[in-house]
Amino acid sequence: MSELSDEYWMRHALEMAQQADIANEVPVGAIIVKDNTVIAEGFNQPISKADPTAHAEIVALRNAAQSLNNYRLPDTTLYVTVEPCAMCAGAIIHSRIQRVVYGAAEPKAGAVCSHLQLFDQPQMNHRVDWQGGVLAAEATAVLQAFFARRRDEKRALKKAD
Repeated sequence: MSELSDEYWMRHALEMAQQADIANEVPVGAIIVKDNTVIAEGFNQPISKADPTAHAEIVALRNAAQSLNNYRLPDTTLYVTVEPCAMCAGAIIHSRIQRVVYGAAEPKAGAVCSHLQLFDQPQMNHRVDWQGGVLAAEATAVLQAFFARRRDEKRALKKAD
């Protein structure tokens, strides 16, 4: 089987983001691929799980570790719809993910290249290859639609008062 494209896998991550959106969570989705096969999925769940660490990436990392019965995830690629935050980037480094591909940049809290550059720090004991901007327009549109809907809901609640 030939290697499937980053765009192919990112579309799967975008499907996971839709799961978060349905759950009224910030729509971020993630998948982990090894040997051209999805070994784990995750979507944002901090509100529904009452867990501040339940970001899409962390959920996917936990699922992958259980799937492989190993807390190290070498030779894997994590696809996530939004640039990882510092917490997620740290967990990615510690899990030994080989490569991260993300969609939308996160200028306020992105820890890959937008705000911090955690993967490029020389003191880190593992190097993560990364690529940003894969299906960025689609990933950004999902986020913008979610937050526009949220703002509309807040305005409607204020009007009802």
